[in-house]
Amino acid sequence: MTMIPVTKRKVLKGQPLFPDRPPLSPEEIAKRELENKIFADRCRVVFRQVAPALIGDRYDWFILIEPDSGDYFIALDHNTAYDRARQSHPQAKLMAMRLNETGTCGRI
Repeated sequence: MTMIPVTKRKVLKGQPLFPDRPPLSPEEIAKRELENKIFADRCRVVFRQVAPALIGDRYDWFILIEPDSGDYFIALDHNTAYDRARQSHPQAKLMAMRLNETGTCGRI
């Protein structure tokens, strides 16, 4: 097994993390936020359809959703669900949720 060398670089507060990349314009940021919201809304539609039937005996399991096909993959841990999703949809954008009342992962 080869080790990948770790390089440490301090980034001062207020400095860009990647100085060689130009910053995104406000329009590009707004466009990406809208695309992410639309994607999340499509995933939530699938979640609302399948969650009531699954929550009973799989409460707090992970569910990864691919909204274009409507496919979802559930498992007790995130890695297993992710691996199953990647087998069927290797390049697709996925959304991870939990099978609970809100679909949220973790605590705030």
